[in-house]
Amino acid sequence: MLKIYNTLTRQVEEFRPINKDLVAIYACGPTVYWFAHIGNLRTYIFEDVLKRVLRYNGYKVKHVTNITDVGHLTSDQDSGEDKMEKGAKREQKTVWEVAQFYTDAFKKDLTLLGIDQPDVWIKATDTIPQQIDLIKKLEEKGFTYTITDGVYFDTVKLPEYGRLWPNRADLKTVSRVEMVEGKKSATDFALWKLTPPGVKRQMEWDSPWGKGFPGWHTECVVMSTGELGVPFDIHCGGIDHILIHHTNEIAQAEAAFGQAMCNYWMHGEFLNLAGDKISKSLGNIVTVADIVKKGIDPLAYRYLCFTTHYRVPLAFSWEALQGAQNALKGLYDKVEAFKSGNIAPTVGFSDAAKKYQDKFLQSINDDLNMPQSLAVAWELLKDAGLPDADKYGLLLDFDKVFGFRLDKIEIEVIPDEIKKLAQDREIARQAKDFVKSDELRKMISDLGYLVEDTATGLKLRRI
Repeated sequence: MLKIYNTLTRQVEEFRPINKDLVAIYACGPTVYWFAHIGNLRTYIFEDVLKRVLRYNGYKVKHVTNITDVGHLTSDQDSGEDKMEKGAKREQKTVWEVAQFYTDAFKKDLTLLGIDQPDVWIKATDTIPQQIDLIKKLEEKGFTYTITDGVYFDTVKLPEYGRLWPNRADLKTVSRVEMVEGKKSATDFALWKLTPPGVKRQMEWDSPWGKGFPGWHTECVVMSTGELGVPFDIHCGGIDHILIHHTNEIAQAEAAFGQAMCNYWMHGEFLNLAGDKISKSLGNIVTVADIVKKGIDPLAYRYLCFTTHYRVPLAFSWEALQGAQNALKGLYDKVEAFKSGNIAPTVGFSDAAKKYQDKFLQSINDDLNMPQSLAVAWELLKDAGLPDADKYGLLLDFDKVFGFRLDKIEIEVIPDEIKKLAQDREIARQAKDFVKSDELRKMISDLGYLVEDTATGLKLRRI
């Protein structure tokens, strides 16, 4: 029995899909104006685990993720510059070029982190007509008003507005930064932003209210319900989306369709660095590329995420990441030892092995308890009474959820070119020429290999 925490009801619930044959999941995707940082990516790892756990339980899944390539302002409170337009000015490129570049970079990060691609990618700019139709529907139902800078949702008209909030009483004290002149309430939000007079945007469209662009929250309602119907099963995102973005998605959907948008809302907690959350605004971001430059396998970050429950803040440090790398290497070494010993993984498990499989299933079905599931894996490896074939088979079975690519591990022959670069790097490192050492490490990384400095010498592994 799979149980998950539902942010909407504030409790762990038994998961009951709408359609027993297919679970419908929508996950808020990136705003593609800059690289995703590992705080962002922690959420995508949690969502990937959710999808894998559902499949492990025998469900088929339709997973939809959007690409926000317009409409997300530098402030979540309907003020500031569009992030995409800002990115285009910074890089002296078109908005479309910026969007494509950072979309590609994001997808590469997902691959490096072992995250399965969604079944459907959908761009906000591909659904402008549908977004206009949704706003018209809300207008016809009396939920909108128009002021100088755009069309807004009148939150007072929806009695249940803010029900995703941990404490709805806090709505009475909301004071949104840079309150737009003409807004009736601080909680009202933009559905369609009008292009100011004399301004020419790269991304703008004609609408019944004038030339402009859609609000960030409107996009996700259209893309999720358009692909998955109303209601669908699960909507995911980061915890920072609860108070504004997801609250406003719920408001539009319930006003437009007269029913709940989806049945379960799931949110991943922040990643913290030196006591502060990692964020672009604080300027303390770490990217997957930074991890690779340090000579650390990106999958070590995936392992690190599994050491803390997804609903608990995770403290990041390079020391903790190195520890995760060492632990992951321990799993790889076990698999390599099985392969070297010509051990064939068991398919039909013994009763002793099934006990571990049951413990693993129990842990992942307890609201995706990955720390406990890792503990089960290490426990079975230390069990002297369990045959190696069972251990190998269980690891491969668990990896359907872990996503460490244990089935891809080969005792590979390292090309001479890579070996030579690694030897040159070691010479530079011994001579304390760390600039050259780092340059050579990057060259090795660019060629698809990771060099690890271990107590027994350097080791090379394909990324």
